Amino acid sequence: MTPTLDLLIQFADGMSKQFGQDCEIVIHDLTLQNLEHSIIYIVNGHVTNRKPGDGPSKVVLETLHKDPDSLKDHIGYLTRTSDGRILKSSTMYIRGEDRRIHYIFSLNYDITGLLAVDRAVKQLVESEPQAGNKQPEQILQNVNDLLDNLIEQSVAMIGKPVALMTKDEKVSAIQFLNDAGAFLITKSGDKVSKYFGISKYTLYSYIDVNK
Repeated sequence: MTPTLDLLIQFADGMSKQFGQDCEIVIHDLTLQNLEHSIIYIVNGHVTNRKPGDGPSKVVLETLHKDPDSLKDHIGYLTRTSDGRILKSSTMYIRGEDRRIHYIFSLNYDITGLLAVDRAVKQLVESEPQAGNKQPEQILQNVNDLLDNLIEQSVAMIGKPVALMTKDEKVSAIQFLNDAGAFLITKSGDKVSKYFGISKYTLYSYIDVNK
């Protein structure tokens, strides 16, 4: 175990005691090159029903897909669990001496109960309904669910079922999946090509169309 990882684990344990059982802290190790089992330490995993050895979230896939120098810590954004609870999340990128991302340190605080109280208070003090906010990103428990979710997002982005998509629309959907890091998931190419009714050769030509 490296000194950096020891320190991150110390922070995770301390913060979980400070903020209580509704605060999940997750450490992803990107140095192991084991994408499908990137979680090496987690405290209060009941918040998202994850455990050590589970796979990456969407943010981890995006991290591996992007230029490390372009990545900045993402603090205080909303996410959603598979059972509908809302979390306030923060993601911090931990770099090594080589400036590459070695670890991802994430916090997910379950604010579902607080939101319920907030809504009740607003109903008492406001006379008109407020405009809705952007839907929070869902946190999934394994890479297969994550891939399914990304495929659903790609179809929703186009706004029509695959059977009605033109070639250009399929290219756009495939490009979305590529930008989201979907093809870093093992055997994702087989699933995506089958879903969109194209060959793997065509799939890779769609990925490379803008290069």
